[in-house]
Formats: sequence, C-alpha cells, structure tokens
Amino acid sequence: MSSPNIAPQIEESWKQVLWDQFQSPYFSDLKQFLLEEKKHYSVFPPGKFIFNAFNSCPFDKVKVVIIGQDPYHDVGQAHGLCFSVQDGIPFPRSLVNIFKELSDDVGFRMPHSGNLQKWANQGVLLLNATLTVRAHQAGSHQNHGWETFTDCAIQRLSEQRVGVVFLLWGNYAIKKRELIDETKHYVLTAAHPSPLSASRGFFGCRHFSKTNALLMSMGKSPIDWQL
Repeated sequence: MSSPNIAPQIEESWKQVLWDQFQSPYFSDLKQFLLEEKKHYSVFPPGKFIFNAFNSCPFDKVKVVIIGQDPYHDVGQAHGLCFSVQDGIPFPRSLVNIFKELSDDVGFRMPHSGNLQKWANQGVLLLNATLTVRAHQAGSHQNHGWETFTDCAIQRLSEQRVGVVFLLWGNYAIKKRELIDETKHYVLTAAHPSPLSASRGFFGCRHFSKTNALLMSMGKSPIDWQL
C-alpha cells in the first residue's frame, strides 16, 4: 500500500474503483500543481468539497450522471457538485435556467436554495470534468489532470454498471459520449443551460421527466427533483 497522502479522502467504493488513478504519475503531478496554486491563490471549492460528488453518491448507487465543466469560481459558490451552489448563495444563471426547465417539465417549484445535495443523495452524480478552479479565473485548472481522472470515472461507470442515465448538456459534455457504452446505458443530450444557449435546445428538452421514465422502466425509483 502506498503512503496515505497519495490517495485523497474519497468514498470507499470510488477509492477502490479509481485506486490505480491515485497511483498514476499524472495524479501526483496534479496534486503538486494544486499545492503550488494554493500557495499563491484561493482555490475553489474548499478541500473538503473537492470530491463531494463522489462522496455523496457511492459507485454502486449512481443512477444518473450530469456532467459540468468547471466549478463556479466566485467566493462561496462551489461545493463540489456541478451546477450547485451552497445555501444562501444567489443562483447562477445556468442554474436558474435548469430550474425553469424543471418547472415546465415536472412542475418544479422555485426553491430557496440552489444546493443540489438532495439530488446527489438520491444517486445523481453531479460531476464537473475539472474539480478545482482558481478564484475568479474560469478554466484555470483545466488540462492539469482532472479531466483524465473524471473521464476514467465515467468510463468505469460505463464498464462496470448497467442502466445509468447520462445527461450531457452542451458541446463540452456531449464529447464525453464517446466514453459511454450506449448498448448498456442511456444518453440524453441537449444544449447547455447557459443564457447563451438555453433557448437553442435546453428549454423543452424535458430531460428530468425522461430520466424518471427511464429509471422506472428499469424498476428503479425516480428522482425527486424538488428541493
């Protein structure tokens, strides 16, 4: 067993599934990069939340995967779940549009908090491709190893599980389709919920009701989307 500082604090089933990644040279380089970043900049989310998506949703409990790109980069927003913000934080515009689609699709009532932890607890893996970001600099931690790690997580789900529903919003997420075996899983694609693109195919996609219909067709419990 390698020294304990190599593997991060992550939920046990994911630790087993991804153990080889934690031992890989790229992950060691990524850790060193993060240590250097934290010497000079604020990094989001806080360390305890970096693996929140995994810690909230054990490998064998994943029913749905939503893929984001980067954590939010302003103070207090990011807590390790894509598109989600911590309690008391104003809703980012993409999250507002997600809630609008939920309202039209399943009669969702606008919540007081944009914290999507309830979804994660029900088996929705809210996975950003990049798990950290420098404060106020979107995309600043891309191409340092996180994408290799999260791509592997998607591939392991594809290989070792059956019947997961993947929601891919926007061109970046849709490119992850090549990692997924669609003979075993379901893939739903739409435009990104960003204000720049939501009206070009996110609004009206009805992914939330479609997801629940697919889950129920497999004998699984639907997601209660209401927060």
